[in-house]
Amino acid sequence: MTSFPWPAAAATGIGSMPGTDIVEAQRIVLGELPDLPHLPELPARGPGADMIGRGGVFLTEMPIELYAARWRVAARPGHDLRVARDLLERDLDAMTERAGDFEGTFKVQVPGPWTLAASLGLPIGGQVLRDPGAARDLAGSLADGVRAHVAEVQARLPRAKILLQLDEPSLPAVLAGRVPTESGFGTLRSVDPAVARSALSAVITAAAVPVVVHCCAAAVPLQLLREAGAVAVAIDLSLLHDLDPLGEQLDSGMGLFAGVSGRTAAVQADQVRDMWRKLGFSLKVLPEQVVVTPPCGLPEEAKVTAVLTSVREAGRRLTADLG
Repeated sequence: MTSFPWPAAAATGIGSMPGTDIVEAQRIVLGELPDLPHLPELPARGPGADMIGRGGVFLTEMPIELYAARWRVAARPGHDLRVARDLLERDLDAMTERAGDFEGTFKVQVPGPWTLAASLGLPIGGQVLRDPGAARDLAGSLADGVRAHVAEVQARLPRAKILLQLDEPSLPAVLAGRVPTESGFGTLRSVDPAVARSALSAVITAAAVPVVVHCCAAAVPLQLLREAGAVAVAIDLSLLHDLDPLGEQLDSGMGLFAGVSGRTAAVQADQVRDMWRKLGFSLKVLPEQVVVTPPCGLPEEAKVTAVLTSVREAGRRLTADLG
């Protein structure tokens, strides 16, 4: 039987949350998601706290800057990158203060190489994704930064087991050639699956901890992610229209972070159970292989405590009526 790097009947958040108070956000996460807490991300704080700005902090020898309200690769580190680094440092300090003695599995999130390549601009114009050499350099730079980041988190949480989440919302579009050009009048060429897998594998290997890849888009390349080394995939169940590819990967031992959006914990748990039954798997392994989550990051209007309480209760309901 496959052993998964999280406790049975666990629930967690995807990462981003409303608000600007990181200490309060970390307190809420630890209180509502005690089995699998995570480091909150608060993009409402502005540039540098957003996913791409945060991702730039993890790029070694590839500084980024804001230009015309968009992030691009820069010639040298500047004010924008210092702001992003300072925000991350504050987040890590809050994590250390609140979770320094935590002894379970703790999750942190980092943007994946292909989402960064599709979003970051080149100094000469256009996205990094348009230049295969630049995209390759970005993946290597991110791998180095992820290695250092995970090591720092582990040093700050010495009793915890670290789980890394790579956020790759742009990956399906990258593979399908659907990423719009900077002008918006065209699309960039598709990336070969072998190239995409290699870059992801480099980052996953560098992390040296279990990695779950999150993608809140349709047509998630599940087999590619498993072959790249991901132990689990985090997806929005409402976007899943063909169960067979997921069933194949789950049958091979991959974990699932199931994004649910029902109004109650009972409805959310039923969504997961119904999917599991349709796949023909035993309910006995369901609580071990599946983690319940919101479908994506929480929007500004979300009632955070209620949402997290609901997914926690849904996760625990998966242990009921086994057989």
